[in-house]
Amino acid sequence: MPAKGRISLKKKATKKLTASASKSASKLTSSSAAAAASASLTKKDKPTPNDFLPLEGGAAARKLVVEKPLETKATVCYVGRIPHGFYEEQMTAFFSQFGPVKRLRVARNKKTGKSKHFGFIEFEYPETAQVVAECMQDYLLAEHVLKVHLIAPENVHSKIWKGFNYKHTPIDYVQIERKNLSKERTMEEYQKLVGKIVKRDQKRRKRIAAAGIDYECPEIVGSIQPASKKIKFDD
Repeated sequence: MPAKGRISLKKKATKKLTASASKSASKLTSSSAAAAASASLTKKDKPTPNDFLPLEGGAAARKLVVEKPLETKATVCYVGRIPHGFYEEQMTAFFSQFGPVKRLRVARNKKTGKSKHFGFIEFEYPETAQVVAECMQDYLLAEHVLKVHLIAPENVHSKIWKGFNYKHTPIDYVQIERKNLSKERTMEEYQKLVGKIVKRDQKRRKRIAAAGIDYECPEIVGSIQPASKKIKFDD
């Protein structure tokens, strides 16, 4: 082969080697630049979930629960529409699952002792009362829809807890009337009592006669008191 041909082949080979070397060098420089750029990013510069628009219904779209400060310091709750059989002992056991119960009172009839189907509960902490008012409002219990709401401290009556006691004993009015009827009376009190009985009997006789009924009513024993006799003794 002539010398000129060898020189041209050598030149072509050197050109190919230089071209491939330059390409590999450019690739290395681009990769190193990308690595350096990623390393230069700090935590603050990194993208956060808030930088992207969340999809509807996604986890990022949900709002975090923010704790609100307590609005009221009320610890007393009103409970209305209390069902039959849900009294002091049962209510204390039921509402103790929310927190410690300080006092409880069910309104009762003074004469019969029966429940009036409403009452008041005082809790140890205002947070407990707030939870009870939110959870138990319109709660269905024994076919009764409970009505529960908080009572502000300034609206709590001063005598609301006076004499509260779930061991309520009703007044025995039968025993009281028995004592009144069996007590000893003076002659004036006795005549007054008999006079009322005679008046009622006369009204009954008139109603029977007005109805056209031929009936002879029996006389009331003891209605006529015999006159006192003066006894004279011989000297």
